[in-house]
Amino acid sequence: MPKIDSLFEQLIAHKGSDLHLEQGQKPKLRVHGSMREIEGSDVLTSEVLTSLLQEIVLPESWETFQDTGDLDFAYAIPEKARFRANYYRQFYGLGAVFRIIPSHIVSLEDLDLPQSLRGLANLRSGLALITGPTGSGKSTTLAAIIDHINRTRQAKIITIEEPVEFVHKNRECIISHREVGLDTRSFASGLKSAIKSDAEIILVGEMRDRETILLALTAAQMGILVFGTLHTNSAAKTIDRVIDVFPVDQKNQVRMILANTLQVVVSQQLLKSADGQRRWASYEILLRTSGMSAVITEGDTFKLTSEIQLNKSRGMILMDDCLAQLVIDGKVKKEEAYMKALDKPSFQARLK
Repeated sequence: MPKIDSLFEQLIAHKGSDLHLEQGQKPKLRVHGSMREIEGSDVLTSEVLTSLLQEIVLPESWETFQDTGDLDFAYAIPEKARFRANYYRQFYGLGAVFRIIPSHIVSLEDLDLPQSLRGLANLRSGLALITGPTGSGKSTTLAAIIDHINRTRQAKIITIEEPVEFVHKNRECIISHREVGLDTRSFASGLKSAIKSDAEIILVGEMRDRETILLALTAAQMGILVFGTLHTNSAAKTIDRVIDVFPVDQKNQVRMILANTLQVVVSQQLLKSADGQRRWASYEILLRTSGMSAVITEGDTFKLTSEIQLNKSRGMILMDDCLAQLVIDGKVKKEEAYMKALDKPSFQARLK
């Protein structure tokens, strides 16, 4: 058994989400959003950390890490858990973060998602964007949606990820998992192939560059349902992010395509519960309306706040409204919600 597995056992036992290893520091766990040292552990020296990290990767992968200073991959302890691993070099030496990927895919019902989000599994075409910072639960939400589709519809699904996280068994659907760096050269090349492969649904693990975003829009135009993720924290910033990667002479055309294909933007964050025993999700939800399409076409994304407020009855909600409700319900502390609020002065005044 690799020596690092004992640290993963600690992570699992404490029901943590991440294991952090950095040269010159003791191993740390993130549990319900808070960091804590592993009791009885020693400071990680260069020799010890190198031994721990090198033992669980292929020789060629370790060479890649030595050359580039970065490495992403998935690691598994059979019958227990899988982990998304990120190796990196930092000022004091080596570092690594391992995020646990639950072996059990949580259902839409058990995630207790808003009813408007459960409907994402019924979409047939277009672009659905799930956004938020790293560690906000985007992958978990998408896994639940794909799992529901897999159980209730017949379709071909292709996921393009770096690395592959949740592994779905074929049920009603045919699902192909493709890992960037192993099965395909890049997100863009994986998307090009997926568009030609008779897929009805494509999941793009990260829409990080112009070519990938353009291919995702092209696929959505063709009638494919495309799920994608971005590191943005609101609907307006998500749409601006998509458009801003293109040069000025292409922006109007991209606005038109996005206005015609975008079905939903879901921005989410995770907050530590008031009792410190779990985390709660907060959402901003923008659903497709004629008003939304007009706002995108005209480039007036600041008007999306009003569009969301006008359509609360359809299940739309602003991030700060959702945060405020979590505080009112006693689920999270006021200070925790304030740190996540997008308009902090307005949020503070609202709670008073």
